[in-house]
Amino acid sequence: MVTPSTPLPTLTRATGDPAALTVDALVVAFQQDQTGGLPAAPGLAKKQAQALTAAAAAVGHTGKAGSTVRIPAPTGFKATSVVLAGIGEEADSDSAHLETLRRAAGTALRSLEKTDSVGLAFPVADSASAEAVATGALLGSYRYTAYLSDGADKKPVSTLTIVAPTSAKAGLDRATTIAAASAGARDLVNQPPLDLFPESFAQSVVDQAGSGDLKKAKVTVEVLDEDTLRTRGFGGLIGVGGGSTRGPRLVKISYAPKKASTHLSLVGKGITFDSGGISLKPPAKMEEMKSDMAGAAAAAQSIFAIARLGLPVRVTAWLALAENMPSGTAQRPADVLRIYGGKTVEVTNTDAEGRLVLADALVAAQEESPDLIVDIATLTGAQVVALGLRTTGVMGTDDARNKLVLAAEASGEPMWPMPIPEEMIRSFDSDTADLTNAGGRAGGMLAAAAFLQEFVEDGVEWAHLDIAGPSFNGEGPHGYTGKGGTGVPVRTLVELAGRLARA
Repeated sequence: MVTPSTPLPTLTRATGDPAALTVDALVVAFQQDQTGGLPAAPGLAKKQAQALTAAAAAVGHTGKAGSTVRIPAPTGFKATSVVLAGIGEEADSDSAHLETLRRAAGTALRSLEKTDSVGLAFPVADSASAEAVATGALLGSYRYTAYLSDGADKKPVSTLTIVAPTSAKAGLDRATTIAAASAGARDLVNQPPLDLFPESFAQSVVDQAGSGDLKKAKVTVEVLDEDTLRTRGFGGLIGVGGGSTRGPRLVKISYAPKKASTHLSLVGKGITFDSGGISLKPPAKMEEMKSDMAGAAAAAQSIFAIARLGLPVRVTAWLALAENMPSGTAQRPADVLRIYGGKTVEVTNTDAEGRLVLADALVAAQEESPDLIVDIATLTGAQVVALGLRTTGVMGTDDARNKLVLAAEASGEPMWPMPIPEEMIRSFDSDTADLTNAGGRAGGMLAAAAFLQEFVEDGVEWAHLDIAGPSFNGEGPHGYTGKGGTGVPVRTLVELAGRLARA
């Protein structure tokens, strides 16, 4: 059973003067300009605004984006303390402005452990800006405390109050749903592999889908166990999972509202731990390989958020779950696997396992003829080399790729379009099978996409997201992102579904 993290704060809305909020800490947005920092909080009385401006000048706070300083609340404030949160100079686009708000709110909340109640006074004028502030604050408050014997040092915020007009209510509601889904993906990624394995992952999905609002939305789950996978010819999952005592699973989650006219299929890589198998990984940072199921986590939590939002789009998620371990029953280099649908793959590197389980699931997903397929995978170290730790690589058909890039820009999860050069597939030539599973080092991210493309029929709209870097933050916290699982790209997938529903 998956052990959940500490719940996110309860979100409420207030109107009027932010100085009247009775909270432990009031976070006030500060705009940077040529004279220093100025409060950017509508509704703040002139006298209180002047007091904060003077306090900011006294401590050298200029409103630079990402900066925070906590001060005792000046006279006239009911809050115990005030956090000045820099939002920088005026952004050059709406999407950049919203991301600035998310990061500023998240940075402030990360600094407020052991603070029970927090208010936020930001430039919230509409539903979109309210959603951005709330999303950033909720995700910034996230803490994974499930395995702490004493979590007092990481006690998160309990209540968040955002000063916002009535027109912003829909944005706050949406933020609550999306942040919860992102946090759910983070929980799965942060779960130790001792407790998160294919069967327990599948059971957690069954449990979640069978509860409350998701049951009412008629979200259904089908789990194919190891025996069924073997009988039906899912050779990728059986091969990769063969080295573990905890067998593979293929989980299908379905949401099909009556008014849906578009069908989106999400395919998630779910390697619950990746040792590399017989082609064993080096020990350094192998513990981070618990995150190799981040694609499946994002696919599952995205469909749950889409269902909770009631978006009129049919969505199916396929979670390809396996544990890649070395043992006497593990697949070997030189083994040949028959992928679901019939194509054969010669295994030349057991650490190139994600593409094998994805191939099975991609073929299965196409049997339903969806309008768009998006696979999500922590697939290659080459993604990190090419695009770094925070930018997802997007490959696939032109239209599908462009849809993802636009959705990502709106959601604040950086993605960059990449090609699939036609010559890349040659590196997978095999004398024994249709393909090998590992090509050369050059353009490894693009080559992996070329391999997956062999399992996508001509004419099918398909996008491949390589989230190897962005899905797990092994470095220092930043913005609304702490260490560990990030929840990428849940927000983008929900945004994509919304755009498909409106098209």
